[in-house]
Amino acid sequence: MRIAVLGGDGYCGWATALYLSSKGHTVAIVDNFARRQWDHELGVQTLTPIRPLTERLKTWYELTGKVIELFVGDVSEYDFISSVMKSFEPEAVVHFAEQRSAPYSMIDHKHAVFTQVNNVVGTLNLLFAVREIDPDCHIVKLGTMGEYGTPNIDIEEGYLTIEHNGRTDTLPFPKQPGSFYHLSKVHDSHNIMFTCKVWGLRATDLNQGVVYGTVTDEVLMDEALINRFDYDEVFGTVLNRFCAQAAIGSPLTVYGKGGQTRGFLDIRDTVRCIELACLNPAKRGEFRVFNQFTEQFSVLELAQAVKSVAKEMGLRVEIDHLPDPRVEAESHYYNAKHSKLADLGLEPHLLSNSLVDSLINIALQYRDRIDPALFTPQVNWRAARNERRTGNVAGQPVLVKEAV
Repeated sequence: MRIAVLGGDGYCGWATALYLSSKGHTVAIVDNFARRQWDHELGVQTLTPIRPLTERLKTWYELTGKVIELFVGDVSEYDFISSVMKSFEPEAVVHFAEQRSAPYSMIDHKHAVFTQVNNVVGTLNLLFAVREIDPDCHIVKLGTMGEYGTPNIDIEEGYLTIEHNGRTDTLPFPKQPGSFYHLSKVHDSHNIMFTCKVWGLRATDLNQGVVYGTVTDEVLMDEALINRFDYDEVFGTVLNRFCAQAAIGSPLTVYGKGGQTRGFLDIRDTVRCIELACLNPAKRGEFRVFNQFTEQFSVLELAQAVKSVAKEMGLRVEIDHLPDPRVEAESHYYNAKHSKLADLGLEPHLLSNSLVDSLINIALQYRDRIDPALFTPQVNWRAARNERRTGNVAGQPVLVKEAV
């Protein structure tokens, strides 16, 4: 199958591109390197040393003999994405090419507007390009479980059947996004659903939980192929932060009570889910939604798991509670359905089997690169003013206060 991976230089995109290539698919990466630029803007660096994309692709070819094509450009430019569609002629497009950080979108006006313009316009451009060039191409869009928020009812997979005034209908599950980033994903979902209905496009929206881990079979082949390990407070995940803190003996910083519960999955399951969606495409005119995660944990449960495993490894770890900088319920009901990908054949990896090799050991291997200053939350979602980190990754970051 010919598959274009938009955002293929990023965390999920890179692992997906390698996995799909290893399985015999013809793969193209489409990227404008914005993710690397955001690190420079914020004055941070991923824990693992990431090589230039051209070097990564060269190493992949030398190891496997497989070519991954590269298209450099911005999906928010319609002429560019339409030219990619005409040149590569993909049967499926996997869309990772978005600003994916909730804290980044909440820094200030500029970052909120950029997030929504970049994400919504990029997706609209893709939808129009598919309609004009190949309406049969299957769009596999990375959504987020954050679209749903934390309702006090079970979260279904995309749709909810309701009865109102004696009549019954199946409608999109109510959305309660918690950031300008999550709002952009809701807009994406509405636009995709609309174009499937009126243009007959085919699309799968993968509402993904929090992804963890750096290890896939492909990434392990050479250090030049290593994936990102983001632990900073803007782009890093809470589990990555805990593992980096454990590696240097810093307290694990839990926001508030730590009752915030979300769905999680191993990066190895992400890439498999993408392939399953591509191999089993939606029908023409169908907009289907899969909830893409394998386990649910609260933040405090994650901290306790890291502390327990770290102790077995001889690491002294404590847990500290900080005021929650986000506007969210610190304790809430959370029960989300996630059976559709399992029905297609997903066999999940569990965190209990991944925490050491794919997370803590990686943090220990590169602990000399850990900057403890990056643990501290600086984006306060409630405040009238925010502080954000700027500067060059090679120099000392500077704290700059900005009005929101």
